[in-house]
Parts: sequence; C-alpha cells; structure tokens
Amino acid sequence: MEIKQYVGSIRSATAYIKKKAPGLRPEIGFVLGSGLAKAVPPLQKTVTILYNDIPGFPRTTVPGHEGKLILGRAHGRTVAVMQGRFHYYEGHAMESIALPVRAMEYLGLKSLIVTAAVGSMREKIKPGHFTVLTDHINFMGRNPLRAFHEEEFGTMFPDMTDAYDPRLSRIILSVCRKRKVVSHQGVYLAVGGPSYETPAEIRAFRALGGDVVGMSVVPEVVPARQMGVATAALVWTSNMAAGLPGSIQNHGDVLALGARVSDALRAVLSDLIREI
Repeated sequence: MEIKQYVGSIRSATAYIKKKAPGLRPEIGFVLGSGLAKAVPPLQKTVTILYNDIPGFPRTTVPGHEGKLILGRAHGRTVAVMQGRFHYYEGHAMESIALPVRAMEYLGLKSLIVTAAVGSMREKIKPGHFTVLTDHINFMGRNPLRAFHEEEFGTMFPDMTDAYDPRLSRIILSVCRKRKVVSHQGVYLAVGGPSYETPAEIRAFRALGGDVVGMSVVPEVVPARQMGVATAALVWTSNMAAGLPGSIQNHGDVLALGARVSDALRAVLSDLIREI
C-alpha cells in the first residue's frame, strides 16, 4: 500500500464513522484486549459499528475480539471503544493495525487507554492483577511508523521518552486504588507471536528489564504518541510466563480469566471517563 492510499483509507474510515455516528466526536478512546469484550463502560446514546463495515479497517480473526467500534457519551464526554483489536501475528501490516487509532485522532481523539492480556515475568504480578505500563521494549521486529510517513501524522522521529503519559498513568493508578483493584507498574516486552514465549526467552526478557510480555499494544501506542494523543496502557495478567511457577500457556484460559476481570475493568474505565 502506498502512503497516499493509506491516508485515503484513514479519511474514508473517518468519513464513514462520522456518517454513522453524527455528532459523536470521541475525546477519549479505549482499546479492549483479549477476553475483555464485556468491559465496555456504561455509555449513553451509543452507536455500534462493525469493523467489517468500516472502509480500510482490517478484519479481526482472534477469538475474544468482538470486532466492534462503540461510540457514546458518559460524564459529559464523548467516548470511542474498540471492542477487540488487530494483531501483527494475524498477518496484518503494522500500518493497518495503526489505522483505527489514526482515524480516531482524525475524529478528535485526545486521550487513549489501551488494554491487553499479558504474561507476567515477575512473581509479584499474579494472574488477575493489573499493570499500568511505564515503558515498553519492542521485540516485534518492526516499527509501526516505518515507511508510512505523512506530515499530518506528526514528526517522523517522535520522542518516546514518555510514550505512556505520566499524568494519565497516575490517574489510572489512583482510580485502581480507589476501586481496590490490585495494580502494579511495569515495562511491557512486545513480541510478534502467535506462539507463546520459551522459558529461555523469558529469562532473557527479564534480564533486559521486562515485567510483562504480550503481542500487541506497541502498534497502537507508537502512532498515537506520534500524533500527540495522550496515551496510557492498563494491562491485565492472564498467566505467568513460561518457566515461572504456575505457568499456563492456553488462549482458552486467557479468555476465561478475562471474563472474570472484566467487571473490575469496566468500573475502572467508567471512572476514568470522569477523571481524565
């Protein structure tokens, strides 16, 4: 895909969303990861659009990802919720995974909170616990900005010092404490997937400073940061990583535990709409 075609796809997606949801220009966006379909916060005047109907949007093929964009209002704010995401391991190009985030920014997005299931590489971060990301290490093998630059996206070389907005992250931690949701802070190690990591890889990732490991987040956070969107990530531990006590590497178990943590996440996201 050429850059002109890519920008055209973003604009087509934006125009379609505007047509289907007139007057709903999202200020706040959420991306819901594996098993979190029921974590959509309470919204009013909602409009639901299938990803398959939005021009330029990829197709999601992973169980536990509903493939719906939900727009609505809460606490006087307009919100967009991506109920499911796209993954590099599905065969999607990085720029395609970034397209929905770019479309939301074209619609007026100011703040983005990304969620995801992760494997824990630290004994204190247990299944069911949440982690607010402070940074990431990209081992996916590709940068989502590569070869697809347009001036309106922002600089080709964005500063990633605060890829995860400190203010937004502090608000998330505060809301988690108020809700008595166990939360940590940590560094995300991004891999391409879809196979789970080996014990040797986990030992290496721990030595590099990674705390949790997953197969998403980075392709959304980097372009959002480039476009000036305040971005944070709240991830939940679905399993202990390979080689650690209690390690279970099974996507079905991820979805089952995700269903159990969805209620807590739903309450946190609802509070965040008011607090951001």
